Amino acid sequence: MSRAPLIIAGLVAALVASPAFADSHDRHKSIAPYIEIGQVLTSDFQTGDVLTYSTVAAGIDASIQTKRTQVQLSYRYERRISWDKKVGDDTVHSGLARAAVRVTPGFSLEGGALATRARSDIRGAAPGVLAGNVDNISQVYSAYAGPTLSTHVGPVSVGASYRFGYTKAEAPGATNVPAGSPKLDVFDHSTSHVAQATIGTKAGTVLPVGVTVSGAYERDDASQLSQRYEGKYARGDVVLPVTRTLALTAGAGYEKITVTQKDALLDGNGDPVVDGKGRFKTDPNSPRRIAYDTDGLIYDAGVIWRPSSRTTLQARVGKRYGGMTYTGSFSYAASRSLGIQIGVYDSVDTFGRQLRDGIASLPTSFIDQRDAFGQQFTGCTYGTSGSAAGGCLNGVFQSISTSSYRARGVDAVLAANRGALSFGVGGGYANRRFYAPGGTGYVINGVTDESYYGQAFVSAAIDRNSGVSGDLFANYYKSGIAGASAVFSTGATGLYYHNFGRIGTTASVGVYQFSQKGSDDQVSGSAELGMRYQF
Repeated sequence: MSRAPLIIAGLVAALVASPAFADSHDRHKSIAPYIEIGQVLTSDFQTGDVLTYSTVAAGIDASIQTKRTQVQLSYRYERRISWDKKVGDDTVHSGLARAAVRVTPGFSLEGGALATRARSDIRGAAPGVLAGNVDNISQVYSAYAGPTLSTHVGPVSVGASYRFGYTKAEAPGATNVPAGSPKLDVFDHSTSHVAQATIGTKAGTVLPVGVTVSGAYERDDASQLSQRYEGKYARGDVVLPVTRTLALTAGAGYEKITVTQKDALLDGNGDPVVDGKGRFKTDPNSPRRIAYDTDGLIYDAGVIWRPSSRTTLQARVGKRYGGMTYTGSFSYAASRSLGIQIGVYDSVDTFGRQLRDGIASLPTSFIDQRDAFGQQFTGCTYGTSGSAAGGCLNGVFQSISTSSYRARGVDAVLAANRGALSFGVGGGYANRRFYAPGGTGYVINGVTDESYYGQAFVSAAIDRNSGVSGDLFANYYKSGIAGASAVFSTGATGLYYHNFGRIGTTASVGVYQFSQKGSDDQVSGSAELGMRYQF
């Protein structure tokens, strides 16, 4: 087994073991481990092929919410047991953990961990119902953790934080990429470090304007081709109140980002040499080459609108990464249980860094979706309160990239949790422009990929012992690599459960459609009957 699940478990356990868990005030605590067995049937509607296999699973759903501690964990380990050689035995890890623990006033610990299966190559298959044999899927693990300091020295606020992140992706099997297509490297693992510090004053305390000075250093090291991201910046920002609800903001500073890597080892025909997992081998004699480099002045300006404590809008435009950049966010907590969140982003990133930041953006209290066939936690995760509606990882998982890239896009989430009914809607657009050293024959340099995505979720309790849930999703992927065709997939899943005390039964169904120019459309269905014992 990969060491990644053990690393993730260790990071989460460290947070859970924090002294803050001794807090017993206003405690909401729920810990529910379980074991489960199931029988799955899948059918290809084009060929008529029918496959079946059994599953044995163990998992835990836990949540602890107090004044000092917010932790939620949903994790499941599943072993698939084939009845014949048509379906291979397989192991699946899926789970999400988010934690924020206030150890002392002004000092806290934060962390998160993710285990999921995600699409690997943007040009390949786009399975939406992950039952039976599926192509172009990698098992992914990622985790981050670190301390945050926030205090005041008179009217001056002082803040500092450090985060360590780790990401691991297992190599996929078949990807369904057309024969003769250019080879792309396969991500293995990366580690990241980021340290930040800020000092500032609010408007009207020392000066008529609010002033903040901040700085950061970050490094990300990926195993593939010895890729290294190194970034540092320092900047100052001011906020000028115009009215009680509206303020103008502007900032400027200095930033330097450098991404370097080594060349792939080439064979006698000039093609990359790959190992047994399809990953490029690094040329040990290669010098370190620059894939991306920016160094100089950055600046931006915008508006901040807060008409109430429940509504915030921020928008900025400026110069960064050698061109114009646009970012913004909008959040609206219509009530304690209904919220909307929208984000517009623009950054130079790596897969490990973007996934770490994506996990950090997810709420510490989320709606657990008991979906037997869906891509758990690779799409939108919905919060349980209006003040933290949720977030989407679709843009991160449009593909698992080894190269660095400029990531731009928008995500939007609406979530509600009212008594017996929970529902959520999410969607967005993601664009990546890739960077690689010139003159090395690496086909990804300058390529732009994009994707559009949308999904909806609903869960309703019928009575104290039974309920239903359903998911709808649609995805569109387009690679800029020459000859690559766009990929479109849609699907739906549904589940009915009934509990008899500690024993629960489930019936799940899923329908999935995948189309790509040059290939026959694929339509398949899946069904599962399961039984769970909750301790």
